[in-house]
Amino acid sequence: MSWLVLVVSGFLETVWAAALGASKGFSKLWPSVLFGGALLLSMSGLAYALREIPLGTGYAVWVGIGAVGTAVYGIVAMNDPLTISRITCLVLIVAGVVGLKLFH
Repeated sequence: MSWLVLVVSGFLETVWAAALGASKGFSKLWPSVLFGGALLLSMSGLAYALREIPLGTGYAVWVGIGAVGTAVYGIVAMNDPLTISRITCLVLIVAGVVGLKLFH
C-alpha cells in the first residue's frame, strides 16, 4: 500500500507544480487553491509512505515521478521543447525510479 500511495503522491507533485505555474505567482485564485490542495495531499502521502519505505528511496521516487510528470506536462501542454537529450534524461530518471523500486 505504501508504494501505491507514494506513486499517487508523485503524480500529485506534478499537479501542484503545474498549478503553481498556472497561478502566476499566486495571483489567480483557483490555480492557487489547486496548488495548496495538491501540495497538502502529496506531502501527506509521502509522509505516509515513508513509514514503511526508507527515506532516501521514498523521496527519490517521489521527486522522480514528479519531475518526469512535470516535464511531460510541460512538453504536452505547455509546448516545452522535445529533444532527444531531454527524452534521454527523462528515461534515465524513470530507470532510476524503477531501479529503486526493484532493489528496495
